[in-house]
Amino acid sequence: MGAAELHAHLAGGLTTVARAWAITRTDGTRLGFTDHDRDLSFDGLVFKADSGLSARALSQATGLSVDNSEAMGALSASAISKADISAGRYDGAEVVAWLVNWADVSARRVMFRGSIGEVRRANGAFHAELRGLTERLNRPVGRVFQKPCTAVLGDADCGFDLSAGGYLHDGTLAEVEENRVFITGALDGFSVGWFQRGRLEIRSGAAQGLTGAIKRDYLRTDGARVIEIWEPLRAVPVVGDMVRLTAGCDKRFETCRAKFGNHLNFRGFPDLPEEDWITVHPSYAKRLDGGSRR
Repeated sequence: MGAAELHAHLAGGLTTVARAWAITRTDGTRLGFTDHDRDLSFDGLVFKADSGLSARALSQATGLSVDNSEAMGALSASAISKADISAGRYDGAEVVAWLVNWADVSARRVMFRGSIGEVRRANGAFHAELRGLTERLNRPVGRVFQKPCTAVLGDADCGFDLSAGGYLHDGTLAEVEENRVFITGALDGFSVGWFQRGRLEIRSGAAQGLTGAIKRDYLRTDGARVIEIWEPLRAVPVVGDMVRLTAGCDKRFETCRAKFGNHLNFRGFPDLPEEDWITVHPSYAKRLDGGSRR
């Protein structure tokens, strides 16, 4: 049962079809919606009929152009809330859209697969841009030849195990200022600046799942250890919320070797010559034997 049965149903003239959407957020939460007048269940998910969600016609084409559409709906606490959109919980969420026979949900076909782009909200409603899979082809691909490391700390290219002792700290928030400056209590065993360029993740409360890049890790004049991120979180954490700090990496070979002992996986080119290397006159070079310029 599937697309073939749906095509046969559509060829019959009298149809009982509806549209359904599944949204999978980056935090793993799955939500289902349909424009039918009652709930539908398939693919391990209940598609809610009372969400007010609808979608414009899907623009599709052959080749590498990006398929696009737009989903529209009413904001509600039980479906898609204003707070969740403001917090960015739907940014980059995966979207799958089906055309389904509501009288026999096993007869269905995927019409769109992609992600949520820009989300706008006004007057109690939201408009979400839907971008097709070919959107990912717009990203740069390949290695970049540069002195700093191109890997992200802990990813497959980096290969470093952040769960090793000394690189993560779990604690509770003792103070919060402007959603951007945090006091996390004592950070014994971690030198000042250890978490600079790292990551802060809120692990409980209204802001659970939100992360921020750490701009500064310093001591306040009263001796309190301060963690400051670049941009305010888009939901409000409060004192007592659980937080996780991840050590920072400045992408230099020296740091990779001394702080992480991961220099064999370094993904930069520390000996890359400067831009003026081809214009240096031999008489101005420090060494004249044709050896290394390092």
